[in-house]
Order: sequence, then structure tokens, then C-alpha cells
Amino acid sequence: MAKTRSPATPAPVHFVVQAHAWAAHVFDITCTIARPLALQRVQLPVWIAGSYLVREFSKQLFDLRAKQLGRPLAVTQHDKASWDIQADPGHALVLHYRVHAHDNSVRTAWLDSERGFFNGTSLFLEVHGQRDASHTVALDPMGTPPGWRVATALTPQRTDTKGWGVYQANGYDELADSPVEIGDFWSGEFVACGVPHRFVVAGSTPSFDGQRLLHDTQRICETHIRFWHAQGKATGRVTKPAHDRYVFMLNAVDSGYGGLEHCHSTALIAQRSDLPRAGQDKASEGYMTLLGLISHEYFHTWNVKRLRPREFERYDWGRENHTEMLWFFEGLTSYYDDLLLRRSGLMDDTRYLQGLNKTINQVLQTPGRQVHSLAQSSFEAWTKYYRADDNTPNITVSYYTKGALVGLCLDLRLRQTGHNLDEVMRALWKRCAGGPMGEDDLLAVLHATTGENWGKTLRAWVHGTGELPLRALLGDNGVRVHVEPSAWAQRLGLRVSEDKGVHLKFVFSDSAAQHAGMAPGDEWLGLELPASKGRPAQAWRLQKIDDLGLYLGQAKRCTALVARDQQLLRLPLAVPAANDPRVGTWRLSVADAAALKRWLD
Repeated sequence: MAKTRSPATPAPVHFVVQAHAWAAHVFDITCTIARPLALQRVQLPVWIAGSYLVREFSKQLFDLRAKQLGRPLAVTQHDKASWDIQADPGHALVLHYRVHAHDNSVRTAWLDSERGFFNGTSLFLEVHGQRDASHTVALDPMGTPPGWRVATALTPQRTDTKGWGVYQANGYDELADSPVEIGDFWSGEFVACGVPHRFVVAGSTPSFDGQRLLHDTQRICETHIRFWHAQGKATGRVTKPAHDRYVFMLNAVDSGYGGLEHCHSTALIAQRSDLPRAGQDKASEGYMTLLGLISHEYFHTWNVKRLRPREFERYDWGRENHTEMLWFFEGLTSYYDDLLLRRSGLMDDTRYLQGLNKTINQVLQTPGRQVHSLAQSSFEAWTKYYRADDNTPNITVSYYTKGALVGLCLDLRLRQTGHNLDEVMRALWKRCAGGPMGEDDLLAVLHATTGENWGKTLRAWVHGTGELPLRALLGDNGVRVHVEPSAWAQRLGLRVSEDKGVHLKFVFSDSAAQHAGMAPGDEWLGLELPASKGRPAQAWRLQKIDDLGLYLGQAKRCTALVARDQQLLRLPLAVPAANDPRVGTWRLSVADAAALKRWLD
């Protein structure tokens, strides 16, 4: 494969990637800049699009060297993620460096004896002055096991049957947005509405039913493409889709879950036990969760990768990129992921309502919704949502979950006018030409669709912290809301782990637990009950928080015995009533099947 070391026609920027030492988890990269600047700066991104946290990828880059005409040049570090080289603009500049790759997530890079994976933001330096120039990358199999292959959505220029060879990208941003999977993975293909799709799975077991995964994913993709591009239900035809190819890359692991969207691909991680199994007719809960993840990431092909915040029209790879619109791009995607799964026929009404029920309770059980708006949550994702600590539920709300509920409310409110959110999404796509948009575009489309001014509604739902009109809107669409007593943790305002005892992870604001003086990190050892009629004072060891019902009976007060920093504390705890509406849990049921069907279909 020596021929893969240089492209047929030299590109302005050309990379060669080798698995230098998989036992040491190191990729070896060579970058050739055909026409460098006199002072050439190169920079590695500090974040990856779709994951709003400064991750400092440069911390894994080392041994950066530069040569020109075979002679070494000095490399001067400019800041934490960029370097300067004094070069002769008349000759090619060659950089060589290495990247340590041992983060088994969808966001960075990985290399071991079983597989390799990387995002461009972890491996490829951005060459200043050449961002929009054509880039090529040669993936060299030297040093990899004989059975290893390549999967990527990059455009092949010269490759062999296993995918090794030269690929092309129309600029650095496309290169950064195109992850690469290498290894002896399972691979399958299908066509959805004329678009070729590939699905690769690393880490699967012999029980894995690949054909079922392909079949179900094809149904999901066809449903999404028709959602955005259908010419009409009667014809079944679609306009030209937004993409001409797509690759799903799934890393099956013992424990893990997540995904990251790209324009022509997505990187997924899920538990091996969640994969479909041969001979298993009924879809497991884990498999349904995986299908929901696939649906979510595929919807991003339109909503955030193309139709995207105006602030993301041109990424700045060197710092945070703030927007107040993540509630729309992540939240509405979270609304549609299960809804389109339901419309594809892979999820029934019962499962759909169960998932919606879970989302509603997650939001209602987050005190931060009362102090932090969705717009603020979106803007501060970099410092609050992605840097969660034990106080996060008290000071912010997820733009995924509450954003999904705003999507629900918009859809159900639009249906009262004879329209729906589907129409609005397609009209936005058309208005913005599948490109950058702002909240003003959304308001304009809502007004054009219904003739109403939606500014006050968005100010309340997105920029305010009041409760959403969920109960009334659900009731109008065939869903009855029941409020039932919460489990003990929620009733007291806690989230706990129960590994060899009850350990407090979160203590909610203005909760019974907070008023008692409990704090994150405490271990709840037991409780004391005062003497009452016919019963002496008692003390009990607490192994599970749900055992409180066994020990408390009808008691309204007790003393919690807590360990903190090796000290034993006695904290007075007032027990909320079981029917206290402030700590109730919602349960949804079908009140009008016909009305529900009109909504979900």
C-alpha cells in the first residue's frame, strides 16, 4: 500500500494516517502543506461539533516536527492548541506528529489491538489560510492486522477493496466532520429512498442479528427522509434528499451509550446486550433504546448539521461557540426521535407514551427548570450542562428533555389551529434553504403558517421559567394525566446510589432532604423514631431508601443518621405527605384513542 502515501493529484493539504503502535494506542500523522505561508500557523480544535465542551484535544498530540526540503524547521507553540513554523512559501512544508488515542467514546480517538476510531478534530491540524482548500487523507494499513478494513463517509479517491487508500474532503470542516472506523468489523448495506447507507458494528457477539438491525434502520431512515422531503402522501415520492450517502458506526461495548452526529455519518456507542439477537422476536427495551438513538442521530442530518443555529454558520474551532438555540436543535430532535420511530411502525403507542411519561417526570423532578430558562441552558451548555456537578439539577434544566416538551407543546398547540409542527419544520427547511437559522425565522414561519404572533408563547416557554401547559394540551389530544405518589427518593428530594448503602448524589433545592441539612456525598446510615402511643423509640439501619416505607409507617418526623467526612450526624427530617402534589409523579394513559392516533400518525 505504499501508493497510498500520496494522492494522484497533490492536494493543498494532504494527511497520511498510520496506526503507528496500536499497543501504545498511538496514531502517526504526516501533514504536507503544498504552499505554506511564510509564518504558517497550524491548530488543533479544542472542541467537536455536537458536544459542547472544550475538551483540549491537543493534550494528546506530541512529537510535532517540521521539515522543508528535508531540513528540520523550528516549531514554536503559540498557545495551548496552535503552533507556528517559519517556512519558505515556495516549497512544501511537511509536519509529522503523533496522537495518543485511548478514549473509547464517540468524541475523540481510540486505537488498540481490536479496532481503531478517530474524529478529524482529534487527529487533523487545521492549516491557517487553507481551511476551504481541498484536503486529502491517505489511510495506510501498515502495522494493522490483515483483516482490518475502513469505514468512513469521506469521498474515496483511490482505495482498495478494504477501504484503505486516499480520501478527499472539500475543506477542513468536512474533514473534521468525517469520523473513521478501522478494524475487523461487521458491515451491512441498504438503500433508503435512493440513498446508499452502510452500517458497521465493532464488538458484536455471535448472537447479533445484523439483518434485523439493517431492516429496522432502513425503516427509520425512510421515515425520516419522507418526513423532510415527501412530495405528498398520495404519491409516496420524495424530493432529492439532503445527503447522497450515509454511514452508521456503532461501537458495541459492555457498558456505554451515546451518539454524535455528522453530515454524512454518525458515531454510536451502545451495550452489546442491546443489539438485536437472532431468534429473538420481541424487541428488548435495550434494543428499542438503541433504535431511538439511531433515530435521534439521523434526524440531526437535517436538524443541526444543515438547518443549524446562525451562530454555527462558521465554526470557530479555537473556543466555545455559544447559541441560545440548542433547545430547538437538540430538544426538537429529542421530540421527533421516538415520534418518528412510532410512525415507522417500530414502536407502539404504549411504548411511546411510556417514553414521553419518563421525559415529563425528568423535567418536573428537576428544580433547575424554575430558575434557568431553556435559552439560558442552551447558551451555558459549555459551563453548566456539560460540566455537571452535584448541584447541576438545582441550577439548570436539560435542553434535551425540556426542549422536547416545548416541541410537544408547539406541535399540540399548532394542531389547535389546524396545523402541526411537521409543516413548520419543512417550511423552515425551505425558508432557510437547509442552512443557518435563528429564532426570528421560527417566529416568521409560525406566523406565516397560522396567522398568529407566537412571540409571547416563545418568551414564556423558551425564555421564561414557568410551567408548560402540558396537562391541557395532552388532554386535548387523547391523553389523561394521573398524579401519583413518588418513590421515596423523589418524595424527599434526592437522587441516590445504593451500592452497599444509601449514598446521596443530589439534594434538590427546597426539598425535605435539603431542609433537614442533607448534602451530596452523605451516606444515609439509618433513622431514629421517637416513642409514640404503644411503641417505644426505635432505630433502624437503612440499606435501601425504599425501606423507609417499612420503618416510618405513618410517622411524620424522624431523625436521619448520616455519615459525612467520617463524622456521624443526627439530622431532623420532616416527612412529606404521600399525596403532596409538589412531589407527585405523572402517569399518562389513553383517554381517547382516536384523538391520540390523529396526533401520533
